[in-house]
Amino acid sequence: MPERAKATPAKCCSLSALRAWLPFLSWLPSYNLRWLQMDLLAGLTVGLTTVPQALAYAEVAGLPVQYGLYSAFMGGFFYTLLGTSKDVTLGPTAIMSLLCFSVVGGQPHRAVLLSLLCGLIQAGMALLRLGFLVDFISFPVIKGFTCAAAITIGFGQVKNILGLQGIPQQFFLEVYYTFYRISEARIGDVVLGLLCLSLLVMLMLMKKKLVSYDGSTSETNSRNSTLAGKLVWIVATMRNALVVVAASCIAFSWDAYGHNVFTITGEISQGLPPFRPPPTSDITANGTIVPFWEVVEGFGGGLAVIPFMGLLESIAIAKAFASQNDYRIDANQELLAIGVTNIMGSFVSAYPVTGSFGRTAVNSQTGVCTPAGGIITSMIVLLSLAFLMPAFYYIPKASLAAVVICAVAPMVDYPIVAKMWRIRKLDLLPFVVTFLMSFWKVQYGILGGVAVSAVLLLYNMARPQIKVTDHGALVMDLNSGLSFPAMEYASHIIHTQALQANPPRSMVLDCHHISIIDYTVISELRDLLRQFELRGVRLVFCSLQPSVLKVLLAADLQGFKYADSVEAALHMVSGNWRDDYISDVSK
Repeated sequence: MPERAKATPAKCCSLSALRAWLPFLSWLPSYNLRWLQMDLLAGLTVGLTTVPQALAYAEVAGLPVQYGLYSAFMGGFFYTLLGTSKDVTLGPTAIMSLLCFSVVGGQPHRAVLLSLLCGLIQAGMALLRLGFLVDFISFPVIKGFTCAAAITIGFGQVKNILGLQGIPQQFFLEVYYTFYRISEARIGDVVLGLLCLSLLVMLMLMKKKLVSYDGSTSETNSRNSTLAGKLVWIVATMRNALVVVAASCIAFSWDAYGHNVFTITGEISQGLPPFRPPPTSDITANGTIVPFWEVVEGFGGGLAVIPFMGLLESIAIAKAFASQNDYRIDANQELLAIGVTNIMGSFVSAYPVTGSFGRTAVNSQTGVCTPAGGIITSMIVLLSLAFLMPAFYYIPKASLAAVVICAVAPMVDYPIVAKMWRIRKLDLLPFVVTFLMSFWKVQYGILGGVAVSAVLLLYNMARPQIKVTDHGALVMDLNSGLSFPAMEYASHIIHTQALQANPPRSMVLDCHHISIIDYTVISELRDLLRQFELRGVRLVFCSLQPSVLKVLLAADLQGFKYADSVEAALHMVSGNWRDDYISDVSK
């Protein structure tokens, strides 16, 4: 009888690496009937939320509404294979739709090409393990951008609530002409839009209060309250779909009697999108062919901003729900999942997508067990494309506008301003810069905020916290470490307080915070040691970390002396030192 093959270390390592690149291999062997039931329920619920939101977000992107659905199904398939969060759902979002519009201006071919390029950038970053770059976008920048984006997106839908046509897309012009032409508002759109808004807000508040209501229910009524609570929760969760369907029925009824009182979506392409390579050029209205490089040049800074914001939005959502549900995610693997989704999405006419906070919250609350719930969501979207597109003809734009406004309203986090003021007032600077510049052009707001944050970060590096105390000799404590931008500042303090004093004074450098040292610092220290020696006083180093000491010894600094502690260094500069705790390596 042949012996059973033993697992070798090489096989174990290869299997572990395969699971790292294809995370579904970790949970698929344990998949069971209960997980399937929960994934089916969650996928169906999220799917009914996704369809109306995808239609609405396509309007935000300035694209025909079917492009929202084209962008909503590919993520479910590929995130199931590559994603590391059981809760995250990929698809169109308000932020990405706004960014897409700001870059391509509502041109479908360019939006699809943008999806391909963003996916290639994101996948390349994942393969190079560059996910850490997102850490350089600070929280105030993110909050400033999301607040401005929410206001821009929300107000951009007011014209649809009012039934106005031909309003400019630039934010300040949009505000001006919306109020200037408010007398032209269509009564039907206004009434329907406000009614949809009221219903959505009411259902959203009911859902929020449901948890506290269930928690305070008496034991005798728990069964009835749980059943009623589940029914209310399901209705409130599917509020977007219910409101859009109800509004469409109203619009169809009026249209059947020949009354055109609502602005409806109108004719849209029917059926599934063809699977074909994304366009690599564009054609203008007058028939001029725009080559690939000119199209890419037209994307400008958006080609850098959109991949980063897609990563940032999805990683933030994944980390939040991973912490809430007690599991861990891999940021680089998440980046790969988003990148592959955008690449493959471009073959079915999708525009760039990322993780959706609202739909992810619904997914988690419904009890999804694995990323396979996304497959069910994608199937719902595909069924809608295949069979329901004729019905979308009657969807009133006012109802889609109400869905968008309710989705982005929670993003306006005004209490954060007071919190930043209390904690660190300087953080308001990148927040305000990002917030204001985003109204001019979205990608400029992000780049401006990142630039201000970088300046503040570099300033803190160049002006570290330095504490000088007098113990007979001066003791300088470099509280924030020492790098080449800070060396000139530290040298200035040493000169003013020690070398230029009358008479010159000896100094001890407490280096226990210094973990790395570079050539610029070495050069400046060599000059300082020479200056101290010329004036007949001492500069002594103490509490050096082994790695820093090794570098200083290798630099062969003339007159370099170090001690193990501040006390030993003070004895040394006073001339009362012992060889057992002092080291003299001067040559």
